[in-house]
Amino acid sequence: MNGILSLKVDYSKRVFGLDLMRAIAIINVVIVHANWMNIFPKYPWIPIIPGVELFFVLSGFLIGTILLNTFLNEEDFGLKQMAKFWKRRWFRTLPNYYLILLFNIIFVYFGIIHEDFSQFNWKFFFFVQNLFSEFHGFFWESWSLTIEEWFYLSFPIILLFLNVFLRKILQKKQIFLTNIIIFLCFSVLMRLFIGSKLEINDGFWYDVKIHKVIIYHLDGIALGLLAAYIKRFAPEFWHKSRNITFILGLIICLLMPYINWNPSDTLTIIFKISIQSLGCFLLLPRFETIKTAPKALTKVVTHISLISYSMYLINLSMVASVITTNVNIKGKPEAVLWYAVYWIVVVLASTIIYKFYEKPIMDLRDKF
Repeated sequence: MNGILSLKVDYSKRVFGLDLMRAIAIINVVIVHANWMNIFPKYPWIPIIPGVELFFVLSGFLIGTILLNTFLNEEDFGLKQMAKFWKRRWFRTLPNYYLILLFNIIFVYFGIIHEDFSQFNWKFFFFVQNLFSEFHGFFWESWSLTIEEWFYLSFPIILLFLNVFLRKILQKKQIFLTNIIIFLCFSVLMRLFIGSKLEINDGFWYDVKIHKVIIYHLDGIALGLLAAYIKRFAPEFWHKSRNITFILGLIICLLMPYINWNPSDTLTIIFKISIQSLGCFLLLPRFETIKTAPKALTKVVTHISLISYSMYLINLSMVASVITTNVNIKGKPEAVLWYAVYWIVVVLASTIIYKFYEKPIMDLRDKF
């Protein structure tokens, strides 16, 4: 069993701090989604860093670094470079997404999990189920992937247009920064002029009408790109500020759950997402400078980091919902048992998916 579940990793090519950041993010998400099973009192018991915002900022930092290097190093940034970027991105994300989407369709159709099958439609195949409006009741966790896909589709396109029209008056780095600013402002303006006009009665509807809608939630990833930009062009500041920014970011992340955010309030709609993302953004310099850790810790953290995408896609619909639908939990001992089962299944199944499906497809990507 150990051989089946072990992963071959070149630790010399990995940054432990970024793996740790990703591991913290997915562990938080899995803990939150365990709340669907109603096993323990409502999570969180203590405030913790928001998992999805961490994912967005980290993703923006990593992929933004690739985009920034490509844009600066290629004399003519065009369709060829964009296609190469999208190919690598889609090889990484689409196979897992469509696999788990298929399982969701099967599980809901045959009643293995109780979700609203009427919510399923063609939009799920093109990542537009939450482009302008909310969706709920079917494959809920797909909302964050759609945000990432649309960001990484649209950012290079707008960058290309900016480069065509501004390259005679601005340097390349200034054009890239302009594009980042556009995306930072876009979602804030959408929340201000459109989102604030919506009828939102409680936290649930804030979540599905604002937090999980693409046009309202692109700024977190843009902050990750801003971090990549700062590291590239202000490396000394990036390094020297890492401790103070980490403290500030941690304070923001830990205080957010204690703030009384009225879901229907205009200030909540406009600024809550931005403040959460800012807290995660401020953590990045410190995490990025943690290069190594003790061997045992490194192996555990790296393993979780590698399987985090699969963990994200399966933990709610494929595991928590299956347990909730099919198991009548009675008493605390049984609750503890099923909570352990939930975690074990999520980790084992995600490891198998990564090793025998996700990783081989990524290896295939590298051969083209």
